[in-house]
Amino acid sequence: YISSGAQSEASRDTWVPYHAGLVSAREETALGVNVNFDPCVDILQNWRNTIVNTRAYGTTAEDVIEYTNAYVEGLKAEREVVCCVKHFPGDGTEERDQHLILGVNELSVEEWENSFGKVYLNHIENGVEMIMAGHIALPEYQKALRPGLEDKDVMPATLAEELIQDLLKEKLDFNGMVITDASHMLGMTSAMRREDYVPGAIAAGCDMFLFFNNMEEDFNFMLKGYHNGVITEERMTDALRRILGLKAKLNLPEKQANGRLLKDKKELEVIGCAEHLEWQKEAADRGITLVKDTQQNLPINPVDHKRVRLYYLDGEKGGIMANDDSVLNRFVDELTSRGYEVTVNDGNSRIKGRTLEYRDTVDLALVVANVIGYGAQNNYRIQWKTAMSNEVPWYVHEVPTVFVSTNFTTHLHDATMVKTFINAYHGNENTVKAVIDKLEGKSEFKGTPNELVWTEKWQAKL
Repeated sequence: YISSGAQSEASRDTWVPYHAGLVSAREETALGVNVNFDPCVDILQNWRNTIVNTRAYGTTAEDVIEYTNAYVEGLKAEREVVCCVKHFPGDGTEERDQHLILGVNELSVEEWENSFGKVYLNHIENGVEMIMAGHIALPEYQKALRPGLEDKDVMPATLAEELIQDLLKEKLDFNGMVITDASHMLGMTSAMRREDYVPGAIAAGCDMFLFFNNMEEDFNFMLKGYHNGVITEERMTDALRRILGLKAKLNLPEKQANGRLLKDKKELEVIGCAEHLEWQKEAADRGITLVKDTQQNLPINPVDHKRVRLYYLDGEKGGIMANDDSVLNRFVDELTSRGYEVTVNDGNSRIKGRTLEYRDTVDLALVVANVIGYGAQNNYRIQWKTAMSNEVPWYVHEVPTVFVSTNFTTHLHDATMVKTFINAYHGNENTVKAVIDKLEGKSEFKGTPNELVWTEKWQAKL
């Protein structure tokens, strides 16, 4: 890990996304991977959206173009990798997640062309080889392309010929390959029967179908769609031309013939190498963001703030991106090594105890929010461990209180009362060390927040 999209944006520096792309290409090709499903070229316009909160490279088309261009430049600098940008026609305008429901981009034709349209045109003109179609509808544009189209007939881009064929391939002149987003997502599965949307995606203009439910069954669905004319001979030939063209660009037939498809194990040494870890440190230093310190709680030190009460807020348990205690342990270990005495709070209780005793025994309240989740709810916010838990920030006026988020950037919505707030973007060891260096004043905060961090709440700025 070098940087997320959000961290790249906060750095206001193309060095960070460039090196994120460079390391991605180096490490994935060492593993034998030749397609990179990044960068995410969505524009984060809605602060409630958490599916692309950290993956988007900006809140404007201009920022997304600048930082994703840098990422692609790094990706292509040393290695032969196909770049796939996503999620056409664009996520970030609403708060819902296409893993769970049809995504809808409600922008008008003009608004889309002046935002997402600019982003996609930029990457198409720069030669991007692959675009991932999202399970996202663009109803205003779809109705402009298909006059008389009714709401009930509005489909996600993966099943909408007017978006893939008419808009992307013809109007934007994209001559590369279109792949669907994952075919188990409800944005697609809720549209029609699977035996219909499997071939329907190819008929709509997608060239490759991502993931099986059951390989034999889905293959037969696709074959049936070809035999009954859902997928025309012309459409099948076009899809194959684009797929084979990409393979030819990567010289895969030649490499296979020469026995060079598999990598040498020695190439794995690049993964997590010292140079990459140094770049991780540098990216953390450039990206970590002091959103506010209105109470002037910083800097801290192990003399005046020796006794630390650490409140650890995590996210989803047992999921694909389930939390463990590794980030918590990194903060505890690093603070302890610097001379702090750390007590990890048990947030499962409502009991707060005597206020004056708390004030006499705690020098610093440190809230670490490592809220991570995927595909189990439409958006992720802070969830306190119990009703009126003792971890809610009742203590902000009792002792200096510092809030650090290691993932999502918009937690101020649920913690507006906190006076010192930092976005760290990740919880790896180098980032944790860099955060504490900055809390102690040993290193300046260099990141710049976007306006969405305030979540449209005036009190968040206090």
